[in-house]
Amino acid sequence: DQSTFFQKQFGSMLQPGVNKFSLRMFGSHKGVAAEQERVKSFGVWIIHPYSDFRFYWDIVMLLLMMSNLVILPWGITFFEDQNTMPWITFNVLSDTLFLMDLVFNFRTGILGEDSHIILDPKEIRMHYLRTWFMVDFISSIPVDYIFLIVDLESRHESSDVYRTARALRIVRFTKILSLLRLLRLSRLIRYIHQWEEQIFHMTYDLASAVVRIVNLIGMMLLLCHWDGCLTFMVPMLQDFPPDCWVAKNNMVNSTWHIQYSYALFMAMSHMLCIGYGANPPEGMTDVWLTMISMVVGATCYAMFLGHATNLVQSLDASHRQYQEKFQYKQVEQYMSFHKLPADVRQRIHDYYEQRFQGKMFDEDSILGELSDPLKEEIVSYNCRGLVANMPLFANTDPHFVTVILTKLRFEVFQPGDLIIREGTLGRKMYFIQHGTVTVIPRGSKEIRLSDGAYFGICLLTQGRRTATVRADTYCRLYSLSVDSFNEVLEEHPLMRRAFESVAVDRLDRVSRRPSYQP
Repeated sequence: DQSTFFQKQFGSMLQPGVNKFSLRMFGSHKGVAAEQERVKSFGVWIIHPYSDFRFYWDIVMLLLMMSNLVILPWGITFFEDQNTMPWITFNVLSDTLFLMDLVFNFRTGILGEDSHIILDPKEIRMHYLRTWFMVDFISSIPVDYIFLIVDLESRHESSDVYRTARALRIVRFTKILSLLRLLRLSRLIRYIHQWEEQIFHMTYDLASAVVRIVNLIGMMLLLCHWDGCLTFMVPMLQDFPPDCWVAKNNMVNSTWHIQYSYALFMAMSHMLCIGYGANPPEGMTDVWLTMISMVVGATCYAMFLGHATNLVQSLDASHRQYQEKFQYKQVEQYMSFHKLPADVRQRIHDYYEQRFQGKMFDEDSILGELSDPLKEEIVSYNCRGLVANMPLFANTDPHFVTVILTKLRFEVFQPGDLIIREGTLGRKMYFIQHGTVTVIPRGSKEIRLSDGAYFGICLLTQGRRTATVRADTYCRLYSLSVDSFNEVLEEHPLMRRAFESVAVDRLDRVSRRPSYQP
């Protein structure tokens, strides 16, 4: 019973857990439960990519890979004696866990092309063998197991001279063969990419950009670290010839931190193409190492600059779209071509600033791709202040208000603009979101309207405007065309009567003014 209990507990860890990642993938708790049942139906231990076990295992492997990629080149290069207990323990533990990860990859589900998780062991195996198996296998060769066995056998040899000579050959071969572990960089890149796409699926552009920039900087520093180790390792394998930079700087017998610091300084100088260290290279080995460092550094610098530029531009795509439309001389060239006056140009500039406020969205395209309920919810949220301040919508059917809001069109007017001219046909009705307007009836006292007010309701009567409306400040309005209004009122005939009564009441009040002139 106890073994069955542990087996069930471990099996549940291999199934997708109820978290925000699985809910985003499968849609709901019911979808996650169905996926859990699908995992059980295979009858074998298959690790689901959204399971708790895979999540924590990926964290362990990510930390282990990062430590290996930093520690291995540093230890191989600057430490002759690698038979110490901490070094052997670290290497043996790393090789063991990487071999386990190799086995787990054959039992971990993969994401198919149609966002369907493939759990069939045969399909998983064939996919892994066709893709990353060979690279992972080479990087997971248990080098330390091999050389630990060889070292134990050499201790039984009777000849000290033979043992010493063999040990020297083993050390040199180990240093070269151990570099195969650096292929684990491919796993690190894959794990980071997976976490960016699935784990670090961030809503805000700034947070996502920060993660990617940190990744770029970390990769650059890792390459500098590798190049510094390589800069010292090649002369070391040649027994430090007199013309190498280590011998010329009297660092053959220096401590490891002095050797590493100067090697890293030279590597960064070469990669950034800002110098050669204390002396230019003389030996052919140093010359070739310098050229390789320069090529790698220039390539990485170009890639870093390109990625950083794209990330900075993607931080605020709407602002960039606004810049492309306005700042990149399109409007200015138009005004210059038509030789518009300076005050008109300034008003156009101010209009763009007030209309778009440094942002530009293709709102019709964005809302057009959404479902009707979601679109109505967004529009209602964007216009919540307008609805709250408008008595006309206070006791109205909420569905009618929502439908009306979807028909509104945003407009901006500058101080002094005539929004409505007296005597023109009523084609639009306006709702004030923010700003102040003045209604100027012919021969009557002026009326000031502000946030939450509405005007132009005579579009119901298909008559002509009875007053002029002028913007006193920058006004942010929503307009409703007569065609859209009639389309909505056809579905809500009772609301037509309510609006018509409001319109008739307003016209009666205007006609009863003492100074009214028919």
